[in-house]
Amino acid sequence: MRRWRSGRGRATALAARLAAVARTGARLARRVPAPWPYLLGLFLGAKVLLTLVGLLALHAWDGIPGAPPADETLMWTQQREVSGQRWISFWFAWDALLYLRLSELPLTGPWRDFGFPLLYPFLARPVGVLLGGDNALALLLISNVAFLLALWYGYRLAELLLGDPDSARRFTRYLVLLPTAFLFQAALTESLFVCLALAAFYHAERRQWLLVGVLGYFLAMSRSVGLLVVLPLALVLLRQHDWRLGPRALLGYLRIGWPLLLLPAGWFTFMAFCRWRGGDWFAYQHAQQVGWGIKVQNPVPVLLDGLAGEPRDAARVWFAVAVLAVLIAGFRRRELPYLVYGVLMVLVPLSMGPAVYKSLLRYLLAAFPVALVLARWARRATVDVWLTAALALVQGALFVLWLSYWTHTII
Repeated sequence: MRRWRSGRGRATALAARLAAVARTGARLARRVPAPWPYLLGLFLGAKVLLTLVGLLALHAWDGIPGAPPADETLMWTQQREVSGQRWISFWFAWDALLYLRLSELPLTGPWRDFGFPLLYPFLARPVGVLLGGDNALALLLISNVAFLLALWYGYRLAELLLGDPDSARRFTRYLVLLPTAFLFQAALTESLFVCLALAAFYHAERRQWLLVGVLGYFLAMSRSVGLLVVLPLALVLLRQHDWRLGPRALLGYLRIGWPLLLLPAGWFTFMAFCRWRGGDWFAYQHAQQVGWGIKVQNPVPVLLDGLAGEPRDAARVWFAVAVLAVLIAGFRRRELPYLVYGVLMVLVPLSMGPAVYKSLLRYLLAAFPVALVLARWARRATVDVWLTAALALVQGALFVLWLSYWTHTII
């Protein structure tokens, strides 16, 4: 009896300590300004859930014949060389390994790797120094910090466009639940690109055009399609001045919106690097053509050919069709810049030709206005619940494909 009372006393004391910790945590959470508690919860929840699912799925796949597939064996070996911790290494696949290599190449001597814009791997160089030379960890840190900042900018932008905090919360949740949104946490450019795009649009809506130009400069240096974001940003400027045209109006646009010229300047900087280190202004284009068979062409035939192609390519292209359908169905005149941006994020990758099919699901992740439309459509709680569940299931299935090394379905 005495032992039972002693055990009961220890349990009571433990419960009291846990309650005290919970109260302390609640007090600290109340001191964190909105919307950070919600955004941190989203970010950490996605991080923990994907890590657990990843480790469980990899354990389940161990020893199963055909995992990894024969054409993925080299990548599997390279992942183990990146880190012995699987919760780190599984975020490195194909392009991520190339970004890691670019971050470690010596800056002296000839440079022959022009296939990728260099903002992301070059950011990893100073961050890697701070992390003791671990550039792989630096790439992941940059991606995840950019992902968190993208959620903040996304929340603020959705507040401006949709008008209320509930819609902004839905938008950020759907951004986390988009079919391949787990790639925001991988060593890839998706989170950095989307973060810079959301930040540029947010500050454009607030008429802070110099800041838009600076962000746009780096946006254009992060991925080639970033240069074209100057078009929807210019539409934001036109909308803010009631779409006025004429000589006086154009002079006014130039006086206010001249920082938009920093977007082409960003891509020109990369072209200048290609000319300096490779003797060819278009070394990027030539490297893409030789290495991956990419050749700029009309995206519409590429889309139609994909729909009629082999089943895996057709499935990917149907995702692109779904994105276009949601963007067009949810169109509102005030949001024309976001429709144009979203269509660009679909058609520009398709303009690279059939070689893009393997990476199409990854490139579609940049079309964040889809989440804006879904957030508006899901104002009713029932729709919100079902849509959240459906997106989570689709993302979970694609994430398992990623983990089972069938990465050519994703990137």
